[in-house]
Amino acid sequence: MRQWRYSRMHCARLWDELEEIMAQAYSMYIDGEWVSEGARQIEVINPYNGQVLGTVPEATEEQVRKAVGAAYEAFGEMASMPAYRRAEILARASQMIAEREEEFARTIAAESGKAWRYALGEARRAKQTFLFAAEQAKDITGETVPMDAAVRGVGHIGFYIRVPVGVVAAISPFNFPLNLLAHKVAPAIAAGCTVVAKPATATPITAIKMFEVLLDAGVPPGAINLVIGRGSTVGNWLVSDERVAKISFTGSPDVGRAIVARAGLKKVTMELGNNTAIVIEPDADLSDVIPVCLVGGYANTGQVCISIQRIYVHRDIYDEFKERFVEGVRNLKVGDPLEEDTDVGPLIAETEAIRVESWVNEAVKQGARVLVGGVRDGIMYQPTVLENVTPDMKVMRQEIFGPVVCLIPYDDFDRALDMVNDSKYGLQAGVYTQDINKAMRAVQKLNVGGVTINESPTFRVDQMPYGGVKESGLGREGPKFAIEEMTTVKMVVIKVK
Repeated sequence: MRQWRYSRMHCARLWDELEEIMAQAYSMYIDGEWVSEGARQIEVINPYNGQVLGTVPEATEEQVRKAVGAAYEAFGEMASMPAYRRAEILARASQMIAEREEEFARTIAAESGKAWRYALGEARRAKQTFLFAAEQAKDITGETVPMDAAVRGVGHIGFYIRVPVGVVAAISPFNFPLNLLAHKVAPAIAAGCTVVAKPATATPITAIKMFEVLLDAGVPPGAINLVIGRGSTVGNWLVSDERVAKISFTGSPDVGRAIVARAGLKKVTMELGNNTAIVIEPDADLSDVIPVCLVGGYANTGQVCISIQRIYVHRDIYDEFKERFVEGVRNLKVGDPLEEDTDVGPLIAETEAIRVESWVNEAVKQGARVLVGGVRDGIMYQPTVLENVTPDMKVMRQEIFGPVVCLIPYDDFDRALDMVNDSKYGLQAGVYTQDINKAMRAVQKLNVGGVTINESPTFRVDQMPYGGVKESGLGREGPKFAIEEMTTVKMVVIKVK
């Protein structure tokens, strides 16, 4: 597993710097002003140690409407802003994030419990996401249309351009509080849209810091707005407002389905869940595969939409894989996310740890066997490996969103692909094989948004199209592809006399 090495003095400094933001009162950003008052104050809690990191206001309905109104009024200015200026703003934001990457990583680790190495990796990815969006801002193009291909089109010239849709509602989750918000806000700015963002209530401080960067980078007041609160109130007010033209949401399928039902005639991008699977053939190099599966299964405590949950291993190598994988899981360090060698931190809330525990206990009662882990200590859940699982168990059929991996032996490759497809989800899946024919069969047969060959299905670089099929969502992220979702085609026809 890749390591970022820091001294004990470095980690002590991180905690000292973290204490500087303890119990600070933070604000929302609405219509060009930082707003500290709301319906109530929400405490932001460090999930690892229970310390209060700060307080944030919860938006009232009036404040949400005001934020949408500000974005609606600012749309004309953003839509008419030259592409090079939008690109400059995004490039400056990228550079500022790079300059503050340790501050962002510290905040991410404190708010979400994400281990330091992964929090730092998220900050570095967000820098790239903004830079990719800056580059795409200068490359939003249309096409000519051969009008004379139709009889009535003779004597006409036709082309289309892409124009921004309007106000974008960006609703982001707790597990990537910086980069997943960046994947919504940066393409919106690149496209010439305005934004009202709603981060998860568990991790709003990271979003506030990102907005500080955007304002310093030159985004006009009113063009971006930040409201905080529960999805059942603030989220509903936001998605139901008729002035919102586009919704970009990352979260659970149940909430995504409710948003789509409430959205009406708005464009939507839904990045939802998965019970990610990987298939490992006998010709795979286990020295490569096992570290990939350890990171893929347990990074961010398994709280990743493409966290590896189902590992299908050919029976010829099953026992060897199991022995080596279980040993690797035993060696993972569980603990303080700000310590340099921590692999697995807490879940986001104790209720989530209790849920994971209940799913594992239910699977055991149904015949599953715990090979390692299976123990909860408050908000912490030990990295767990299960075998003897069946397809109808929750740990197999649902998205567990915790540090639990299921091992399943198989005899036939095509049957293994069928088992991967036996899911209501379809985000990404992986296959390890040296047989090009099997690799291409997997590409053709797997009903998912992304297939990785000899790479973890948790693999994502931020310029690629990312999204799923079935209950894994609608649309695609990645700056180029998000911009397509945040623009609309305007056709131009010119009659030539």
